[in-house]
Amino acid sequence: MNKPHPPGILEASPAERYGTHTVLNQARPASGFNAFTGDTVLRAAIEREAPWAAGRCEALGALVGDEQVQELARLANRHTPELKTHDRFGNRIDWVDFHPSWHELMALAWKHEVPNLAWRTSEKSGHYARAVLSYLWNQVEQGTACPTGMAYASHAGFAAEPALAIWAEKSKGTAYEFSRREVGDKPSVVVGYAMTEKQGGSDLRETQTTAQYSHAGDYHGATARWYELTGHKWFCSVPQSDGFFTLAKVAGEVTCFFLPRTLPDGSYNRFFVQRLKDKAGNRSNASSEVEYAGTLAILVGEEGRGIREILSHAHLTRLDFAIGSAGLMRQSLTLALQHTSTRSAFGTPIAERPMMANVLADMAVEVEATTLMALRVAQATDRMGASEHERLLARVATPAAKFFNCSRAPSIAYEALQCHGGNGFIEENPMARLYREAPLNSVWEGTANMMCMDVRRAMAKDSRTIDALFDEVRPLAGQDARFDALVQHTGRLVRGAVDDEFLARPMTEAVARVLQGAELLRHSTQEVVDVFLGTRSPSASGAWGAHYGTLAFTVTQASAQKVVRRAMVGA
Repeated sequence: MNKPHPPGILEASPAERYGTHTVLNQARPASGFNAFTGDTVLRAAIEREAPWAAGRCEALGALVGDEQVQELARLANRHTPELKTHDRFGNRIDWVDFHPSWHELMALAWKHEVPNLAWRTSEKSGHYARAVLSYLWNQVEQGTACPTGMAYASHAGFAAEPALAIWAEKSKGTAYEFSRREVGDKPSVVVGYAMTEKQGGSDLRETQTTAQYSHAGDYHGATARWYELTGHKWFCSVPQSDGFFTLAKVAGEVTCFFLPRTLPDGSYNRFFVQRLKDKAGNRSNASSEVEYAGTLAILVGEEGRGIREILSHAHLTRLDFAIGSAGLMRQSLTLALQHTSTRSAFGTPIAERPMMANVLADMAVEVEATTLMALRVAQATDRMGASEHERLLARVATPAAKFFNCSRAPSIAYEALQCHGGNGFIEENPMARLYREAPLNSVWEGTANMMCMDVRRAMAKDSRTIDALFDEVRPLAGQDARFDALVQHTGRLVRGAVDDEFLARPMTEAVARVLQGAELLRHSTQEVVDVFLGTRSPSASGAWGAHYGTLAFTVTQASAQKVVRRAMVGA
């Protein structure tokens, strides 16, 4: 029964009653843009080093801003992989089911040559061009970036073993196929790595898995040396892969093997997936623990030389993590720029507020610096076979870039989330996924301390790596006193860290910063250089705080706005 309204109170009309449902002042979604053609830094990088790849990069860049592809990324992380240990008849199958969105993303990555352009092209700078593709793909979806990166690195291992020639060829395929068919029947392959164990972690010398020689036999036209493996792997990413590089001890010495999931006769290898890891991020990708029990694998290289063999791939995986984290940072920045430039507060777009301009400019400089450093490592990778300088530089620059970029990604993701406010902390917003994803690359393929240890070890073992580092920046001497101070600061830390491991982390950070500064001086604008050297140089005298957005006396609001405009990508 309706109650009468109090005197003087009129009933609201439906339009007035639901007026609060009108949505005003919400940011526009970051879609409808090309992440390559709209990225000033990336476009110039390809024009300098690999102009032949511009069309490929443009095609992939369009996917980053494609609303349907963004929805695939959301669905793949919403509907996570499921382990199927047995079929409905009770047969052990050890397989993983994925949402169709995962397979659509994988097919796109393979079609656009993200895993293998470096091995497919005869043009120069193949690793550089492939790095740009990986940078772009890491702005599409990071879970699928794990198998693309492993497939990229695996080719180096296949090329060194004649019995794996068919895998080397199939790793260059561009037609993704999710099946358990034998390698000879597939158009392309997905490759995984299973290295670490419960008791050892990054210390691969503590491998407890054992291997015993079984037999030698023909394998796709070459002689393969088969061993039987017994053991447990604590981390095995992408367990549905067609094959895996792994480690086991032969007579007490760590040895490298390659393990096909499906054997030449079509039967399934004894590869038991014990469980999938319940990870904080990287939800679309399956990571697992696996058991070997009489599992057949092909010897790669010599017995007892497994760690050295696998390190020949590590350079490529570390490069991919450095470039991948830079791509994740770029996506975080793009989302922050789109949100703040299309949503208003206190009468103006948020991006135009003085404090927000400070934050965005600071982030943009950091992202550009990490991007250029990672691409410099890719350039060295292309040239290291023909240049001793590039080989020695890559030896220290690669782990330094992996350490620095992967360690900085969480801080950029956090600050980008701050730019969104609460809107960034809900699952419908891709920012939430990036925030969870950001720390992962730092703990894969060696934690931060492991990378710094590797830089120090290289310098202590071969002082020519130190010479190569400073030869790299010497042509820039005298151009900017702030950069000269950074070089001198780095030199002091390098000398100290070679003698004292305690200084390995500050030394490695300084190495990364001096490489970044050099690349910015060569390829960026004066505004970006001034912000970087005015804040990241030891001569900056307190002009930068502990957080982004603390640019101070060396940077004006006008110069900050120029940096922000340079970084804009999107509609």
